[in-house]
Amino acid sequence: MTTSTTLGYDDLPGLLTLLTGDEKHDRSSFSTLDVLWVLYDRVLRVDPRDPDDPDRDRFLLSKGHGPAAYYAVLAAKGFIPVGSLAGFGGADSRLGYHPDRLLVPGVEISSGSLGHGLPIAVGVALALDTSGADEPRVVCLVGDAELEEGSNFEAVQLAGRLGLGRLTVVVVDNGSSTHGWPGGVERRFELEGWSAVRVDGRDHDALEQALIGNGRDRPDVVIAEVQA
Repeated sequence: MTTSTTLGYDDLPGLLTLLTGDEKHDRSSFSTLDVLWVLYDRVLRVDPRDPDDPDRDRFLLSKGHGPAAYYAVLAAKGFIPVGSLAGFGGADSRLGYHPDRLLVPGVEISSGSLGHGLPIAVGVALALDTSGADEPRVVCLVGDAELEEGSNFEAVQLAGRLGLGRLTVVVVDNGSSTHGWPGGVERRFELEGWSAVRVDGRDHDALEQALIGNGRDRPDVVIAEVQA
């Protein structure tokens, strides 16, 4: 879990006001805010003082087209200066409209093109398994509409077949998918051998319990339901 700072969850709205412009993608960003906070405050083993620690957990934001909440949480946790938020999207700012792993400490992948994050997460989990690493988890956050990209379900199928127990996917379900899935998006994962749970995406205790509950015998998915 991240080293605590003087900033907490109640500071996030103020941090978000520092980021301006149409590319802030308010709806996409705000739907992820609570999940991101719980991950960085209670779950992930990551340290802003050593963001490249080989034993760290890996968090991959596939929903990278709305990074404002992500940047706010990274600032609150000490990965980036709070003052850098005001430059969001500027020509001389590290904080682009899509996060860049080469520019922003703590960012694992450059993302924003839908359908890329989950396949990459499967590759990262497989590489860690192959290397013999024991502790690191891989957590990937996607949106429900993003799952309509076919590459995601090739990744879901492969992860289930390989039993990638270190992999957790968080699906922020704000009802934005075009067609949806019979039985809910969790059913699609369960059919491929994943464990699945649906929780209130604003309930921090429920999110924490779901995110730490994986027994590492198979990949798991947490459906974080939020109101649009």
